[in-house]
Amino acid sequence: MMRLCVVLGLLLAYCPLVVQAEPAVQWGVGFHRLNFLDPLDEQPMRAIAFYPSREAEGLTKMGGYEVEATEDAKIAMGRYPLLMLSHGNTGTPLALHDLATSLARKGFVVVAVLHPGDNYKDHSRLGTLSNLYGRPMQISAAISATLADRSLSPYVYDDQVGVIGYSAGGETALILSGAQPDLDRLRRYCQERPDDHDACTTKGELIADRDDLVPVADSRVHSLLLLAPLSLMFGRQTLADVHVPVLLYSGENDKLVFPDKNADALARKLPTEPEFKVIPGAGHFVFMAPCNDEQMAAMPGLCTDAQGVDREDIHRDLIYEAGRFFSKTLQAHPHTGMRTADQ
Repeated sequence: MMRLCVVLGLLLAYCPLVVQAEPAVQWGVGFHRLNFLDPLDEQPMRAIAFYPSREAEGLTKMGGYEVEATEDAKIAMGRYPLLMLSHGNTGTPLALHDLATSLARKGFVVVAVLHPGDNYKDHSRLGTLSNLYGRPMQISAAISATLADRSLSPYVYDDQVGVIGYSAGGETALILSGAQPDLDRLRRYCQERPDDHDACTTKGELIADRDDLVPVADSRVHSLLLLAPLSLMFGRQTLADVHVPVLLYSGENDKLVFPDKNADALARKLPTEPEFKVIPGAGHFVFMAPCNDEQMAAMPGLCTDAQGVDREDIHRDLIYEAGRFFSKTLQAHPHTGMRTADQ
């Protein structure tokens, strides 16, 4: 019996990733505001970093959302993988606040970036080349800002970076991992589907406001979670350099970013087959946080799902799968002796 216990002890000591466990202490969530320069014009831009904290969390109102996090709460000791969150066109990362805070509780630092010129307050870059190529540059700048921030950098692994991209944020995430947009694909698509008012606001011709920009990948990015990604500009050849693991989600009845030309096609064309999950009956906005009564009354189009679609249940599954996927693909460092994601 003693020999069996010794063998089991050695197996557990040398295989720390075989069994995933919840944190021994229940973490709360803190958040820290980041301010840095937009690489497109050197003007200030903002992001919010959510992180695990040992302090009891409060409820903070931000941008019309009630977020379960406390500003500048003391960060829990340890080092954590870094996840960047890129929102959709004219959106806000706070629309996915439950995903961000839940991943922070699991042991990630999640940085929610507000894209200048393409957010709920400012549409000035919508439909431009500078927005297509600038968004990935902004995420890269946010990674650098996080790794340089004195209150965050000691707690973040600089070699464990993932990106969460929702809608147009999926396009951003793919460029960061090596995809090359094909503008001719957009033109052809808009000729076929001129009634797609989301993708074809400029009739398939992006406004050439900058001629000095090109798509720039970031080698620090090692895995992607794509939620209803806008990806119609990518063909098999232009995805050839994407070699990071991908967890891909799509709503079966998405009427805004049509799956047949986006997520479904992307799943077939990526060089490495992604984990692909289709949510039956769901639309585009199912990935946004479940709404409270006030939000339901103010924006029913974003909050109301089809009959039989349970957004809260979907988000419980999404949060679990996202934590599992990033823990596996970003490869936590057990040799440090510090607590990392889901250990």
